[in-house]
Amino acid sequence: MFRPKKEKKEKIKLSKESIRKARHIFSYLKKYRLIFSLGWVFLVLSTSAGMLFPLLMGKLLGAGGNTATDTGSLIQLISFDNINQVAIALFLLFGAQAVFSFFRVVIFNYVTENVLRDIRQDSFSKLVYMPMSFFNRNKVGELTSRMASDISQIQETMRTTIAEFFRQVVMIVGVIVILAILSWKLALIMLGTVPVMALIAVFFGRFIRKLSKKAQDETAKSTVIIEENLSGISNVKAFTNELRAIRSFTGAINEIRSLNLKSGLWRGFFASFIIICLFGVIVFIIWQGLLLTQGPNPELSLDNFYAFVLYTIMMGASVGSIPELYANIQKAIGSTENLMNLIETESEQDLDRGELKPEIKGAISFDQVSFAYPQRSDVTVLKEISLEAKPSQRIALVGPSGAGKSTIASLLLRFFEPNSGKILVDDTNQLEIDLKHLRSHMAYVPQEVLLFAGTIRENIAFGNPEASEEKIVEAARQANALDFIQAFPKSFDTEVGDRGIQLSGGQKQRIAIARALLKNPTILILDEATSALDAESEKLVQDALDRLMEGRTSIVIAHRLSTIRKSDCIYVLEGGQVIESGTHQELISIEEGAYANLVNLQLEQHD
Repeated sequence: MFRPKKEKKEKIKLSKESIRKARHIFSYLKKYRLIFSLGWVFLVLSTSAGMLFPLLMGKLLGAGGNTATDTGSLIQLISFDNINQVAIALFLLFGAQAVFSFFRVVIFNYVTENVLRDIRQDSFSKLVYMPMSFFNRNKVGELTSRMASDISQIQETMRTTIAEFFRQVVMIVGVIVILAILSWKLALIMLGTVPVMALIAVFFGRFIRKLSKKAQDETAKSTVIIEENLSGISNVKAFTNELRAIRSFTGAINEIRSLNLKSGLWRGFFASFIIICLFGVIVFIIWQGLLLTQGPNPELSLDNFYAFVLYTIMMGASVGSIPELYANIQKAIGSTENLMNLIETESEQDLDRGELKPEIKGAISFDQVSFAYPQRSDVTVLKEISLEAKPSQRIALVGPSGAGKSTIASLLLRFFEPNSGKILVDDTNQLEIDLKHLRSHMAYVPQEVLLFAGTIRENIAFGNPEASEEKIVEAARQANALDFIQAFPKSFDTEVGDRGIQLSGGQKQRIAIARALLKNPTILILDEATSALDAESEKLVQDALDRLMEGRTSIVIAHRLSTIRKSDCIYVLEGGQVIESGTHQELISIEEGAYANLVNLQLEQHD
């Protein structure tokens, strides 16, 4: 509830590796290279048309003025008898440039959207096939946000920034050549002043924007302080920390004041700079240009002078836009590197060495399996675990939190690979079996069921997207879900909301069971499937689970021991090791046994 620490902002740096990664985006452009090349043709045409505008405009403004000697040779390429013809030529130029620009924008947009669609598809395809260790290292919210922002940055750059950057560079080079032809003396004066002043103005403006951004960040932090302290006002009062909260907020608003005062001071300097320097430079150039148009034998015609002024303004604008465009290209290269890193990361498909697709009957054996999660390799979660299940047997895993029960389920699903030992499925090493084939014979019902935004029908069909309506209804019936589904006005077309928020815990569990029934797995994994339910919901869900487990090898993880009494074998885990195993009756008869103590403890809590 106090002032958050300042975070260091990541600076974008271009390295050889980032540029190399950015080049990979050209592989996505290959199939659109013909139409993309056509877009560049229209870009060149529209840029060339734009560079003719000051010449014609100068001719129009200078009509009736003095004529040049040899300096008018450039305009002699375009001969007009009167200002009406010049005006008509300008309108024709605008029309041509409009057509060229239209096709340029449409073509670049078409190519960009197709390329981004391909990148989005590849990125998401890569993400969903990433191993679980990847998601343990990276936050899902950060991945989705990063992916969206990176693609948006690339989208803007491909659509406009690269083309605009190229156009401005060509414009600067072309304008310099034309200005030198019009008047090399005035061109030297302009090149020594306007570009320098334009660049100073750009960097001045960026510095002021940074100050404003810092002030905005501090304002956001002060808002967080208000929200946290007011939402937790009971804690503030209980610990008599009102003065500390006020001091924290006072520090934040003083920082805002300081930054805004500093920003205002520099804005004042910037306004003075614009008035004195930039406008002064323009006046100086116009003054020198007009001097060249004076006298009986002027060095510069009036129409060429007007063209010169317009070209100077055009060049100043181009020079001023280059730093911002270049900064955006830098950001896009960084974004491209992030996406290419993702696309180049090895997925489960890349890492899977299994090729066998045997008939899976459901026998499972853990043989001296040890495991530590990659991000905590110093903590061994499973220590030479051995257990087995025959086809259609019901195996239960019990023990305190952190004993390794859910880790066994993750290893069986091949979310991770054991560090040592092996896991056999029907006497075949699990790692030798094709991953998709293996998982297609398994179903997983977790404690906290995740339903996808959509209808109840779509969530049940997630277990088998090809299933008929009859099979979906039958799965719902067997899962004790049909009654509550049909009670909804839209029945199976009822929207469950984000993460299934429209349904109760028991209803979501029964949808998950229906999903598993529809998949018809050989091996079933139930991870605390009833622990968070009330008594009535638990009974309905347990009945559905009993129906689901019939004829399938079932691995049941449970804290509530009442749900595992019927198991063929119960493994008691503690500290990553099996300390007891047997049936319920065998384990309950062990005096001072771990399982017996767990049962007695739950009975005491129930009483």
